Amino acid sequence: MSHSLTKIWIHTIWTTKERVPMLNDSVRPKIIQHLSRGFSEQDCLVRVIDGTTDHLHSLFLLSQNYSIAQVLKNVKGESSHWINQQKFFLPKFAWQVGYAAFSVSESLLSKVDKYIRNQKQHHQKMTFAEELQKLLKLHGLSENR
Repeated sequence: MSHSLTKIWIHTIWTTKERVPMLNDSVRPKIIQHLSRGFSEQDCLVRVIDGTTDHLHSLFLLSQNYSIAQVLKNVKGESSHWINQQKFFLPKFAWQVGYAAFSVSESLLSKVDKYIRNQKQHHQKMTFAEELQKLLKLHGLSENR
C-alpha cells in the first residue's frame, strides 16, 4: 500500500476532578459542543458525546495522526481552560487526570452510541463506580493497573 489506512473507533470515559457533579443540564450541552470542536481539531470524527453531572462518554474515530493519549490530553486540557474562561463554575473547573478508553468494532457502533446517549436513564439504575467496574471487567481491565 502506498499510504496508511485506519478506522479505529474509541469509546472514552472521563470525570470531573474528584467527580464533583458540576456538569448540570444548562452547561453540559455547551461543553459537549465545545468538546466536539476540540476532537475535530485533532482530526477525530465525533459520533456522540454525552454523560451526567460528573462524567462524560465519547465515541470518536481516532485520527491516524495522533495517539489516544495525545487526543485526550489536548481535548481535556483545552476544554478545561475554555470552561474556566466562560466562568461557568466557581471554584475553578478541572477534569480528572485519568480516563478509560475502549476500542469499538464497527458492528457495535450503534449499540455503544445508544448506550452513551442514554446516560441519564442508565445512571438511574447504576452508579458511575458500578458502570466503570462493569466496563473494565467486560474489557479485561482492572482499575489498579
